[in-house]
Amino acid sequence: MRAMNEMTQRPSIDAPQLRTLLLTDLCDSTTLVERIGDVAAATLFRDHDRLVLDLQQRWRGRLIDRSDGLLLLFERPIDGLGFALDYVRGLREMGASRRLDLKVRAGLHVGEVLTWRNSEEAVQVGAKPLEVEGLAKPMAARLMAMARPGQILLSAVAEPLAHRAARELGERGQHLLWKSHGRWRFKGMPDSQQIYEVGEPGIAPLRAPTNSPKAWRDVPLWRRPAALAAEAAVIVGIGVGVWFATRPAPAIAFNQRDWVVVADLRNLTGQTVLDDSMEQAFRISLEQSRYVNVLSDMKARDTLARMQLKSDTVLDRSVASEIALRDGARAVILPTVAEVGGKVRVSAEIIDPNTQATVYAETADGAGVNSVLASIDEVTGELRASLGETVKAIESDSAELPKVTTSSLEALRAYSLATKAYARRDFGEASQYFSEAIRLDPNFALAYMGLARIHISRAENEAAKPFLQKALDRKSRLTRRDGLYLDAWAAEFGDKAAVEAPLRWKTLAGMYPDFYAGHFQYAWSAFVNNRFDEALKYASIATAPQEPMRGTAMELVGRIELAREERLKALRSLQQAQAIGGYPANRRQAAALAALERFPQARQVLQTLPANGSPDGQLTNQLERIAIEVDQGRWKDAHTVAASSSNAAKRATPLMANEFRAIELMVQSMLDPARLREADLEQLAQNALTEAERSSNRDSTPQAFFALAALKLDQRAGRTALADRLIPRIRTLANRVGEPVLRQMVVVVEAGQQRLKGQPQDAIATLRPLIDGSELFQVHVALHDAYRAAGQNEKALAELNWIAEHRGRAYSEVAGDQVFQSLNVADTRLARLSRAEILWQGGKTADARQELDLFLAGWPLDQLPDHLRRRAAVMLLDSKAKTTV
Repeated sequence: MRAMNEMTQRPSIDAPQLRTLLLTDLCDSTTLVERIGDVAAATLFRDHDRLVLDLQQRWRGRLIDRSDGLLLLFERPIDGLGFALDYVRGLREMGASRRLDLKVRAGLHVGEVLTWRNSEEAVQVGAKPLEVEGLAKPMAARLMAMARPGQILLSAVAEPLAHRAARELGERGQHLLWKSHGRWRFKGMPDSQQIYEVGEPGIAPLRAPTNSPKAWRDVPLWRRPAALAAEAAVIVGIGVGVWFATRPAPAIAFNQRDWVVVADLRNLTGQTVLDDSMEQAFRISLEQSRYVNVLSDMKARDTLARMQLKSDTVLDRSVASEIALRDGARAVILPTVAEVGGKVRVSAEIIDPNTQATVYAETADGAGVNSVLASIDEVTGELRASLGETVKAIESDSAELPKVTTSSLEALRAYSLATKAYARRDFGEASQYFSEAIRLDPNFALAYMGLARIHISRAENEAAKPFLQKALDRKSRLTRRDGLYLDAWAAEFGDKAAVEAPLRWKTLAGMYPDFYAGHFQYAWSAFVNNRFDEALKYASIATAPQEPMRGTAMELVGRIELAREERLKALRSLQQAQAIGGYPANRRQAAALAALERFPQARQVLQTLPANGSPDGQLTNQLERIAIEVDQGRWKDAHTVAASSSNAAKRATPLMANEFRAIELMVQSMLDPARLREADLEQLAQNALTEAERSSNRDSTPQAFFALAALKLDQRAGRTALADRLIPRIRTLANRVGEPVLRQMVVVVEAGQQRLKGQPQDAIATLRPLIDGSELFQVHVALHDAYRAAGQNEKALAELNWIAEHRGRAYSEVAGDQVFQSLNVADTRLARLSRAEILWQGGKTADARQELDLFLAGWPLDQLPDHLRRRAAVMLLDSKAKTTV
């Protein structure tokens, strides 16, 4: 009786509290259980509960109730949103691993709630520990019930609070998609409510909920069909007069550098020549603006793929609006061409992607098909003005389309088809269409640039030069932005490429900050020259959601982070690049895994990659294959791969042939330096120098590095004659090219000569000025050698510490087309052996043995080449170890 009294006692109700409520519902859970069976379902829900518990702890949520769904309380809306986003993604991944489509609908609201605690006795017989009531609870429930599968809906109270705090979610918060679904009415609630959706790209449905008896869209009276029919005559009569009298500003919030999506052209003329040509002209005309940014067609098609639609899906009002919402564009532009009253009319509408309503329209009429280019210029100028661009800016940043493209619609159509093929990486088809555009208009500068880009993409640098020159001869036929782009590429092939090209790319990035080619190329030049902080800054900008090549930029970010020794972060960035680009794991990920000493995973990645099938493309995968074998002390395998790669490279380009010959000799020098013949090294150096002296600067730098690699290997064998003969020739070449890293490598070899000739202090003085954060890995190796030769063991130990700790730099340093990668990686291991020797000689035997153990853990004693085994044997203390040796 006492227990019954306690159970029926009325609990005390806490004062009203403002809380965030999240309600979720696992879609089709009953059907799911029936389909997979009780046992599989039990396992699934056990994993589900673990996920919920983990997310509760991460986002500081309190679970109030659960069945097929969840009711949670949070202190802050951003915590509730973080839980919801992770829950949606977690279920998606859980389902993918089981080949199930697991989706949840969620509703998030902020409001006052009343809470009270049930007694322990009541809890023991099934009551919840904490009860929650209040109007906020059914509001969250209504949001959840109306949500589509995979959709997170927020109330008008929760949305601004969560949106403002989204930056707390880190990088993911910057890429969230927010969409208003307008005002809705709920059964039993007197006032309509504004409803919002939030989600991640590729996951969120971003579609309006469907009407139901309990929730329906609040449509204004004037938008209802019956009322519209009754008032149509009045609206037309009055509205037209008001429109022309006042021409109100468009109801769209557009700011400088916001993005627009250009929908597919609606061609109502029946003349197919306008299909592609006019659409391309429309883009080029708009892209002259530094106020309006145009989402590229390549990026729009990529977003279509993420929407699980075919790449040739027509970008109509609805599809283009969804792309705009997913990619953060503020407006959609819908172009149309039609024949009206014997004239060709070009028109365009500005559409608000949130409502898909037209907020502004502009038209221009012309006589005949050939008038469309002038009409496009007129229409795009008006559209830019309607979006807020000043008349002065429009006049400054605009040129007539026939002057900056071509007056031939057929040529423009061929160019458009070429750019689409180029976006698909179908370089053969793109080349044919670019060539056809040039045949139709020999002064079509953009088409010459297109052919140059194809050759550059194929690493056919010499073949690209004539087309670049022809484009330069017709530079007046380019827009300002395309002219800057052309200047930058021309500088890459000029006599002062190392100095001028980065400045040109930086100028392009500054003038057109949302044309990300400038940022990426400048980041690459900084990365090549080991200026990693600057490279990371610019590469990160190029990972913007609107950039079609953001996956490539994200991969560069990962490579930079690896060079900065942010190894785990680098691996995550490389995996993100893989997800964005939709390609399998590649050699960059293998390098990051190897730098983390996750060798089984690295080898697994490499096993999936092609090797020698395409000499100039797939051969580069061998760089990491060789380096990772070296890293594990698998010398015979390393030598086998290096030798076979060198043999395959002979059938490729001179660049590949010399690089892999240099790597083969590096592995040979580590395996048995006594068998490294000076004649082989001289042949490599002479071949590389000959190629460097007759190539453009773009190919001269790596060839010069290959020659320097030969001299460096000869020095490691204790010889100086070859470097004495060839350094003056290489120094002249390096001064001509002007590449900072090439000059550094020349200094490294010169310092090696000083050390070997008994002048270690001079070598130190030569090398020390190079230490500024952008120095090459081999600078530290050379400094260690010089300090040790000078008897400055403490400083030598410091250099060895740096070498051993910079495994990421060893793998990712790109100077000289990564020809020193295997040697750098080997030096990270040899640093432990050298540290042990210095400590042993200084009487610190315990520390020496610890370093030796670290060395042997990486390179097992029974696999060591003889010359290294002898060095280790000196320090092995116990007789058993000596006997083993």
